[in-house]
Amino acid sequence: MIPIKNVVFTLAIHFSLVTLSAQSSTLTLLFAGDIMGHDTQIASARAMGNGNYDYRSDFDLIQSHISRADIAIGNLEVTFAGAPYKGYPAFSSPDALAGALKSAGFDILVNANNHALDRGRSGLERTLQVIDSAGLVQTGVFKNPAERAVRYPLIVEKKGIRLALLNYTYGTNGIRITPPNIVNTIDTALIRTDLQKAATAAPDFTVVLMHWGAEYQRTENSVQQELASFLFANGADAIIGSHPHVVQPIREYSHGRLVVYSLGNMISNQRKRYTDGGILFGMTLEKSDSTRITSYDYLPVWVHKAQTEKGTDFRLVPAATDSTLWEEMNITPEDGSAMQLFLEDTRNNLEEIPERVPY
Repeated sequence: MIPIKNVVFTLAIHFSLVTLSAQSSTLTLLFAGDIMGHDTQIASARAMGNGNYDYRSDFDLIQSHISRADIAIGNLEVTFAGAPYKGYPAFSSPDALAGALKSAGFDILVNANNHALDRGRSGLERTLQVIDSAGLVQTGVFKNPAERAVRYPLIVEKKGIRLALLNYTYGTNGIRITPPNIVNTIDTALIRTDLQKAATAAPDFTVVLMHWGAEYQRTENSVQQELASFLFANGADAIIGSHPHVVQPIREYSHGRLVVYSLGNMISNQRKRYTDGGILFGMTLEKSDSTRITSYDYLPVWVHKAQTEKGTDFRLVPAATDSTLWEEMNITPEDGSAMQLFLEDTRNNLEEIPERVPY
């Protein structure tokens, strides 16, 4: 196992504690949106791997941003159910994607989303095994109630700051959850109970990751707003959203709390306007008498599909990359125009939110 996976189960209060390193007073977090696996992505990974599957080049240009964070969290919107590998509508990606996410610097994957049950019970359970074997921590989905009882909420401690992480989805595309498997769904009574349980672990900061909202809508809806108010009233300090496949606004609430309504797509083959990228959202926490967000920013990231001798090479590019670098990155003028449009759209939707320097 990787050192990050020093997991201690504390049965007395029933939560999972993941200790990630030594003491300090500040902690940096990074959140990435929908990690998808369409057919073209699978074919690309096979081409880049010369007959095997290799996703590592997907993350080359943003690895430094991911690995720089003390804790990096991504929304995994595929299963690792094994062959035959397939994209939409029932995703199963090669196991190599999990290894590439770990190599890129991710620490935790949240797994409660509408594709968690794409390959049924066996797919769900194999996905959990693959994530664990890659040295990653996951939450939101569980093999059985006993595992959920000791592993949820996920409590992560690093640099002297203790986090509680919770994760829920609006649904599973109509696929019935087969007992004893559990996929956390949005149920306010359940969430209230889970937040109360999280509080018994005395976290310094509580983050709820929600798979919610309307697909392709660039602003949050009233249901999201009402749920955000409910979550804050019951103990959440920050809310990170996914599912719409487009970037939605970041809003500050009272007492230093904030909502990122949707991070957009981390990586996918969706190419329509607004869907061909997303943001990496970073926040810094500082602990003194209390723990608060002292700064936050975002990095717009665009999905580049470079054409190479091997085939299509998916690669995530900081969207604000200077045009003088495009040629050496195999970004054509047409690609550059699409990336610039995505950047402008993202900036327009996140007015006054600090943007991270791309390099």
